[in-house]
Amino acid sequence: MSRKRVLPPAMLILCTAALTATAPAVASPQAAPAPARPAAPLRILLTNDDGYNAPGIRKAFERLTAAGHDVTIVAPLTNQSGAGTKMSNAPVITVKHPESKVWAVDGSPGDSVAFGLSEVFEGDAPDLVVSGTNFGPNVAGLATHSGTVGGAVAAVESGVPAIALSTGGLSVPDPVTTVNAMDPTLDFAVKLIDRLRVRAKSGPLLPKGVGLNVNHPIVGADGKGTAAGVSTTFQDAQTILEPDFTDSGDGTWKVDVTVDLRSPVKGGDVEAVSAGRIAVSPINANWNTGPADHATTSALIAGLRP
Repeated sequence: MSRKRVLPPAMLILCTAALTATAPAVASPQAAPAPARPAAPLRILLTNDDGYNAPGIRKAFERLTAAGHDVTIVAPLTNQSGAGTKMSNAPVITVKHPESKVWAVDGSPGDSVAFGLSEVFEGDAPDLVVSGTNFGPNVAGLATHSGTVGGAVAAVESGVPAIALSTGGLSVPDPVTTVNAMDPTLDFAVKLIDRLRVRAKSGPLLPKGVGLNVNHPIVGADGKGTAAGVSTTFQDAQTILEPDFTDSGDGTWKVDVTVDLRSPVKGGDVEAVSAGRIAVSPINANWNTGPADHATTSALIAGLRP
């Protein structure tokens, strides 16, 4: 999934005009400015790839609900980590409705978002899709195959703004510290959503066709620390995970995966998370690489005939 064509949301600049009239001998008191109206709470479809009952999505549900939003979980019935943008093509899909605000879809995150938009939010799309928070990071090559990011992409494809949330450092995730770090992840998510809805006013939360891939690092020995800052990033090109296959001699192969972390690219998501910063990468839902590569490809195939 290319990240090259999209830009971060434009920043709004607020200014106040200077008074140019001559002041009277005794200045009259200035009227107090009207208080800003709080942005309305959002209707949020919450999904993930770890399963509808995973700690990350349950914490997200509680935190976003506590922030005043109307949140509905529509997420996979079982763990779908690594499902990417997969969409099922089976003629029948199983969906459970164990709680009033929870739907569990026996499929991928993309299937869950598709069901949610088509049926749960039928005729009245949510204001935002939030996918996560994931157990572990989704940076560099991990993001390409991530079901968490895949759920966000499915929403953006359908014209709904989306944020993918992930929690984790760049080593093998520790269960306790990762779950602890989900709390500051979601504190930041609430601030980010507040920023989007205040800036959007009555318009869209994000530019058309744009989503955000947010990766929160693990800070502190217990994971409860505060990140060093926030960076606008892009997806680092490295794969991070290196698979190795060993022939068992019976037609099966043992699979081992190791972390192969190379020097991060400046400005990329790996660099930010490695420095203890929150990485916010704009994403889109297509595989286009931009005009330069389009021109290169045109030159490569010039003169070819069927």
